[in-house]
Amino acid sequence: MSRIGRMPIDVPAGVTVKLDGPVITVKGPKGELTRTLHQDMKVTIQDNVITVERPTEEKNHRALHGLTRALVANMVQGVTEGFKKELEIVGVGYRAQMKGAKLALTLGFSHPLELDPPAGISVECPSATQIVVSGINKEHVGEFAAKIRGYRLPEPYKGKGIRYAGEHVRRKAGKAGTKK
Repeated sequence: MSRIGRMPIDVPAGVTVKLDGPVITVKGPKGELTRTLHQDMKVTIQDNVITVERPTEEKNHRALHGLTRALVANMVQGVTEGFKKELEIVGVGYRAQMKGAKLALTLGFSHPLELDPPAGISVECPSATQIVVSGINKEHVGEFAAKIRGYRLPEPYKGKGIRYAGEHVRRKAGKAGTKK
């Protein structure tokens, strides 16, 4: 049995969960999320506890069991606490700043990049080398953080680029030089 799938999800106070066939809607203090789950998975809500069950022991159902439980748990966590990803910028002249609602990145290109965050995502720059992406949908937060990181991936020789906070970048030795 799936270790993740069989774990119950506690619904905190102030959060309402509505199930309409395969569509689940979670509403909380930070907002509302709606998702269509796989029709084979059986989701039940009793006494502020959500449980996910699978119909058979088929490989596909076993895979969907843990996935469905994780998706619902992320929805509940998102509307109560929210999610955030922190990025660090390393490199001489590399910096980020907010221009109104847009994120302006100077990453060594001939022009600065200006990114509009998608709906439901907020971006902050506590300093010129830090970016904090936050929102209630874990997928959208991670996707936008990965998009920002993708403009200048950390390179292995000098370590320059955009990395997640706490990410370890494996460094390589440079040229050794030749003896004559």
